[in-house]
Amino acid sequence: MKIINKKIINDVGGVRIVQLDIQDADIAQKALPGQFVMLMVSQEGERIPLTLVNTDKAKGTVTLIFQEAGFTTKSLGRLEAGDSLYSLVGPLGHPTEIKNFGKVILVGGGVGIAEILPVARALKQAGNQITTILGSRNKDLLILEEELKGSSDQVYIMTDDGSYGRKGFTTDMLKELLSRQKYDLVYSVGPIPMMKRVAMVSKEYNTKTLVSLNALMVDATGMCGCCRVSVSGQVKFSCVDGPDFDAHGVDWDELEKRNKVYSEQEKHICRLLAG
Repeated sequence: MKIINKKIINDVGGVRIVQLDIQDADIAQKALPGQFVMLMVSQEGERIPLTLVNTDKAKGTVTLIFQEAGFTTKSLGRLEAGDSLYSLVGPLGHPTEIKNFGKVILVGGGVGIAEILPVARALKQAGNQITTILGSRNKDLLILEEELKGSSDQVYIMTDDGSYGRKGFTTDMLKELLSRQKYDLVYSVGPIPMMKRVAMVSKEYNTKTLVSLNALMVDATGMCGCCRVSVSGQVKFSCVDGPDFDAHGVDWDELEKRNKVYSEQEKHICRLLAG
């Protein structure tokens, strides 16, 4: 699992987003949009899930994009081309359902924009009319705009500070679009609070909505139960039942609480890494 290429997509205002192209022919041959991998940077490290952003079957490579946020992603970001990962397992999870739904809205926020890219390409190829809404805190932190324009019929940009596109949140634009006409599907990836708001807005307009959940994972086989989430009153596991779920059935409050379980420990280990 050698790193073939490394690219710093963004390094602004304390936010560093990195792209890695990794040699793994088996995963490149089998992966489908919406699936993910579990990786370990070192033998002593933890496992973390990352969505497959792109695959190149001819070269036998897979592309991962991540934000350096916690201990493991910061450690991963320190690797360079020529270095190797300790382990890389995948593809995991169910692929996103790809068919001709009709009119589809994709909503991506922050680094979640990277995760909607392969889905956008596949849905467009399946004949869908794609409207994409991208959101970031400011212009400097927006990623993959041009790539998503290539797979979208329309692209709307929303920034918190109004430095690019329109000022406001992705859900402001979503509500505006859904109020104008009927859409057949909304698909969203991003921070949990954003996906929660997407679900609330789309439910108001009775629009089928899928979200890719970035729940905490340990083994990614359904054994540990770390990534469990309640969907329509049933216990599901993001790793083996997801990562895509019906947004209107997700217990968002429970998910937010579970994803913060190790926040203090994460802050502590990041301080040690920085020191």
